[in-house]
Amino acid sequence: MTKSVNKKILLGMSGGIAAYKCAELVRRLKDAGCDVKVVMTDSAKHFITPLTMQAVSGEIVSDSLLDPAAEAAMGHIEFAKWADLILVAPATSNILAKMAMGIADDLLTTLLLATPAKVAVAPAMNQQMYAHPATQANLRTLKDRGVAIWGPGKGEQACGDVGAGRMLEPHELVALCTQPDIEPLLAGKTITITAGPTREALDPVRYISNHSSGKMGYALAEAALALGAKVNLISGPVAITAPANAKLTNIESAEQLLTASMELAVQSDAFIGCAAVADYRAAAIQDQKMKKQGDELTLTLVKNPDVIANVAGLSKNRPYTVGFAAETQDVASYAQGKLKNKNLDMICANDVSKEGLGFNSDHNALTLFWHNEQLDLAMGSKKDLAMSVMTELAKRL
Repeated sequence: MTKSVNKKILLGMSGGIAAYKCAELVRRLKDAGCDVKVVMTDSAKHFITPLTMQAVSGEIVSDSLLDPAAEAAMGHIEFAKWADLILVAPATSNILAKMAMGIADDLLTTLLLATPAKVAVAPAMNQQMYAHPATQANLRTLKDRGVAIWGPGKGEQACGDVGAGRMLEPHELVALCTQPDIEPLLAGKTITITAGPTREALDPVRYISNHSSGKMGYALAEAALALGAKVNLISGPVAITAPANAKLTNIESAEQLLTASMELAVQSDAFIGCAAVADYRAAAIQDQKMKKQGDELTLTLVKNPDVIANVAGLSKNRPYTVGFAAETQDVASYAQGKLKNKNLDMICANDVSKEGLGFNSDHNALTLFWHNEQLDLAMGSKKDLAMSVMTELAKRL
């Protein structure tokens, strides 16, 4: 593992069953080269002992605001100044509520008010508690204040429920803790991104679709979030998990995509059409499964709405509109034609005929076109390319 450079991380543990993951989290952070100190609430000590956390961190665990020895040197203020990052994990609904209200009734909540450091929370709770409007309102409040919300993940929970509320795994949190600090170039901006394929039904069991995996669109969503934007992600059917902090809208058909896009576009500073939209749909969807009748089948198809052109054609509250052109020949010519004909502000073009690039691949190569300039982005991971695209977009918003 690549070691980070002297990053000082204060782990604040509140009382949730996911606290058992924190021993491994601290060990992995230490392996990554981080200095780690631990603060525990009284509730956290019911799930894992301070002695365990002391053993893995190599530091005395702090748990009392009114420790006379520590307070002689204003210990809570020193802790707050020491950290580069304070990570609250697990972050229960209770600690999130306290943070949102500015309550400081123990060492951890006092530190959170006294620190100039970046603060992140890793929510961990029952799925119903996570979905409760009070918890969601508290998370929105914290996000508006600049607190990073890492997770939660989805899956089976200790109580037996299934849903959103699992604390991210230690390796995921380590990756987030040790990532380079990124300037929030898109702070205060709302970006709507479409991703994945559409499916156009023929009958109850068959449909027309394409090979889009959604990886590029999802990478763009992650990059926009990392740069501080609020992200709406409109996604066709894919086999990958959406970024936890994106607002996800699931669609199947091009008409559903159009409806969602037009609703969210007018609320956005930028709209990125990365979805692979079917050009045509069946003129009539059969109510029952079609049976084989002879050696040939003739389908009547009608043209689908042009989603990106509709967004770009908005006369009121029009967002900066970015298209994608996945081509197999004459890439530059077709891309520049779409840029002009659809009234786009920017288009990202790639040659999907090249082996190892485009659909289903983790890598791509793009050329960005504007009306008077272009920029070639060499082959790289879709995540790296997505960050380059969003950085260029930020310059124009």
